[in-house]
Amino acid sequence: MSEAAATKPASSFMGKAGPLVLARLFTAGLTLSIPLVLARVLSLAEYGTYYQLFLIATTLYYVLPFGVVQSLYYFLPRAEEKRPWLGQTLLFMSGAGLVAAGLVWGLLGPVARHFDNPALLEHRGALALYTAFLLGSFPLEISLTSQGRTKQSALVYLASDAVRAAAMVVPCLLGAGLHGMMWSVVGFTFLRYVATWVVAPLGSKGPLVRAGLWREQLVYAAPFGAAMALAIPQQNAHLYMVAGVVSPALYALYRVGCFQLPVVDLLYTPTSEVLMVRLGELEKQGRLEEGVEAFREASGKLAFLFLPFSAFLFAAAPEFIGALFGAKFLEAVPIFRVSVLGVVLAILPMDGVLRARGYTRAIFLSYLVKAVVTVPLVWVGVRQFGMMGGVVSWAVAELVGKCALLVRVPAALSTPSLRLRIRDLIPWRELGKASLAALAAAVAVFCLRALTEHAWSGLPEGFVWRAVPLALAGVLFVLGYVGVLTATGVKPLGFLTGARSRRSEEAVVR
Repeated sequence: MSEAAATKPASSFMGKAGPLVLARLFTAGLTLSIPLVLARVLSLAEYGTYYQLFLIATTLYYVLPFGVVQSLYYFLPRAEEKRPWLGQTLLFMSGAGLVAAGLVWGLLGPVARHFDNPALLEHRGALALYTAFLLGSFPLEISLTSQGRTKQSALVYLASDAVRAAAMVVPCLLGAGLHGMMWSVVGFTFLRYVATWVVAPLGSKGPLVRAGLWREQLVYAAPFGAAMALAIPQQNAHLYMVAGVVSPALYALYRVGCFQLPVVDLLYTPTSEVLMVRLGELEKQGRLEEGVEAFREASGKLAFLFLPFSAFLFAAAPEFIGALFGAKFLEAVPIFRVSVLGVVLAILPMDGVLRARGYTRAIFLSYLVKAVVTVPLVWVGVRQFGMMGGVVSWAVAELVGKCALLVRVPAALSTPSLRLRIRDLIPWRELGKASLAALAAAVAVFCLRALTEHAWSGLPEGFVWRAVPLALAGVLFVLGYVGVLTATGVKPLGFLTGARSRRSEEAVVR
């Protein structure tokens, strides 16, 4: 191995995630605007109906792909001819879209009765078409990222998320209501579907379909697909359960309490995607022992971001809900505080490692365990403790599922010459420093509220005025977090600029 190759760190893969992260960061504001605008222009009942419609669509969106699209992360980095893998994936997802449309059309009636919300049936046709085209366009960004074309994937994210936000928000602002919004997003997903067939195979080699490859892809994807068939209904079980026992208006409060800023998708997803590609490259080059370093680096960087994010939202929950959704949603604060703790569980990109190494059966078993735990938890929690019982049952089940994944990661990253244990995977130093800084900053926010609680009571309604307490809490938290990190010897921007420094070092070596 050359000196340049030897000194090239596995962790340099983080630089490749940069375009994806920046694209998601740019569009996060647009995506975030959707529920915030709708909360102000729709009634509580209509807002609850909106969430119920998209709950149905997203459940099918994540279950029906059956892991086939995600399998591209495994096959494309290893394939000489990429077009057949892309072609059979596009065909499969088109069929999945037709199945989804049929399920929506046939089952929306029983679902509407379970939710006690006949208004859902007014949108049967639009929801069926939206779900079909949404599934058919699922491979668009993944097909680019799995080929290492992260810049092109980032551009697609930018364009798609911007158009999607406009398609959902503009009709409601113009007075077309939920009905107009649903048909607007049908048009958007149709355009995505057409773009998927044009963009995904572009520049790849080989025929669109090659006999014999489909079985190999399905065998790989099946365990992960079965895991999703368990995981997504399990993950959404509390949403379906709560929707069946409360009115659409109360369900709107619950969904606001379960609201998550897109920070996990913004940072975790591209980091995990690029990690999968990197592990595939290392395996192909016979350097898999470097994979644990890539995993630790990714986890450490996510810890410095996710821990303070979760701590701030927990501490500033009243200010956050009041500013973004309005005072009528403040009853959702206790639920929101439980839900933001789930962000901490995303620090370790374990599922990406297991998929990259072909341990999809381990993912299935973890979701099976989680599903077994969820059913009694949700049933008892919602029946006995209402909406708070629903969100707590979700949080406990998520923790169980993450633990089930963690026990399999050491084997996935081990080699004959390097046997790993769980403690070898954890970036302990980064976790400790990030936790200490986040806790200190959160305590400062609680103290600020105690000292200024009466000062904000006379503020006028409206986002600008209600954002003042949130902004002050945010400034105090950032100053406290950065200050404690600096005191512990961490350069606050070091983990963001490290990739650039490493690239400069590699250029010197070459």
